[in-house]
Amino acid sequence: MPTVSVKWQKELFPAVEIDTSQPPLVFKCQLYDLTGVPPERQKIMVKGGLLKDDADWSTVGVKEGQKLMMMGTADEIVKAPEKGPVFVEDLPEEEQVVAVGHTAGLYNLGNTCYMNSTLQCLHSVPELKSVLLKYPHSGRSNELDQSSHLLTMATRDLFSELDRNFKPVAPMHFLTVLRKKYPQFGQMHNGVYMQQDAEECWTQLLYTLSQSLKAPDSRDNPETLKALFGVDLVSRVHCAESGEETSESESVYSLKCHISHEVNHLHEGLKHGLKSELEKVSPSLGRSAIYLKESRINDLPRYLTVQFVRFFWKRESNQKAKILRKVDYPLELDVYDFCSDELRKKLDAPRQILREEESKKFGLKTSEKNSNSMENDVKVLQTEGSSNASGEPSSAATQEGVPSEKRVHLSGIYELVSVLTHKGRSADSGHYVAWVKQENGKWIQYDDDNPIPQREDDITKLSGGGDWHMAYICMYKARVLSI
Repeated sequence: MPTVSVKWQKELFPAVEIDTSQPPLVFKCQLYDLTGVPPERQKIMVKGGLLKDDADWSTVGVKEGQKLMMMGTADEIVKAPEKGPVFVEDLPEEEQVVAVGHTAGLYNLGNTCYMNSTLQCLHSVPELKSVLLKYPHSGRSNELDQSSHLLTMATRDLFSELDRNFKPVAPMHFLTVLRKKYPQFGQMHNGVYMQQDAEECWTQLLYTLSQSLKAPDSRDNPETLKALFGVDLVSRVHCAESGEETSESESVYSLKCHISHEVNHLHEGLKHGLKSELEKVSPSLGRSAIYLKESRINDLPRYLTVQFVRFFWKRESNQKAKILRKVDYPLELDVYDFCSDELRKKLDAPRQILREEESKKFGLKTSEKNSNSMENDVKVLQTEGSSNASGEPSSAATQEGVPSEKRVHLSGIYELVSVLTHKGRSADSGHYVAWVKQENGKWIQYDDDNPIPQREDDITKLSGGGDWHMAYICMYKARVLSI
């Protein structure tokens, strides 16, 4: 990588490295970090004219130690006029973010839309940002490898930068650390970085964060990845041929929506995803046999992630192919039917109370029987909240035995808060985009560095069936009852 000096106005930047394996836009993003001049305003003089965003470095002919001249004006904070209407553009940048209602986009650094869309979806989780802010700068070398520590810090810093900015951010440092931790995201073809799978990026990043942000009592601690995203499954594994039956338990960070000619809706796909066939050796038969694995949800997170299994390996063409079938998904998802009997019992009372509250909100009368039942449910939940797992009074209990702090109870009902879509025929190509619900209830489409407001109706049209953007990952936020 050649090192050059860059002259801009009265300043000289003596040692700027150019990664010639990436397009000049990435170099411009580096200069944006140094000078504050956005890439679209930069005019960099090279042999033959101005440096273009998509130029080929081999033809540009930049040499080690070469001095480049850059022209362009940096972003400035414009004072709002004292009188007359105030426009968003006239506000300080930190106020622009609040006024517009969404945070910054992310520059595409060369086929990095898979990463940008993943980051925008996860950035929308305030609880995740909160726990990341508390993550220490110094590494815990005895417990965590350095690359995981660096990736966690890079995530924390990038999320903070997105919150501070209104204009696009260049995630260069995060990308560098991600590729160091997971080299597959640095794969190249004909000198260009390859498109990668957003689901793999999502999974690897969450895995790293789950290792870095570990804490004691992870399920009871709301500030852990397990509590935020982890789904506990209990499975019955049965062999019809031998009659053998065992039970298994596991934790996953997403549910799978399997797609077949029978699946038209997310609910049906989830049902298929919780059933699978596997072949293994049967002790009683002394040979391989087919087992049916049927899973149920035994514990739920605050944020439920669902992946549409749209990609598969096509042997004829020796490449990944995509299932384009339309699969509708709801703005509100109820997973009660997929839960174990044990979990359903925990969900029954909160669900009943929420139903009664909704009835009152719409002016519907409730029977005296239901009203009494609701009061009993509240008392039961308050009693549960006033003691911990060992039965000892919790710190939230007052002398009268009534919790002084409200406890959160899950209902099994979730509201859609983000959708990651893919447009194209193959996972190795195409384009990824994030569609994220803001705190004010409005939706924003994050197409790399270009945030675009959307209507709620537009979000439900991302279900597939053609060449338009179609849902690949959906993230739902739990509707909770606080008592």
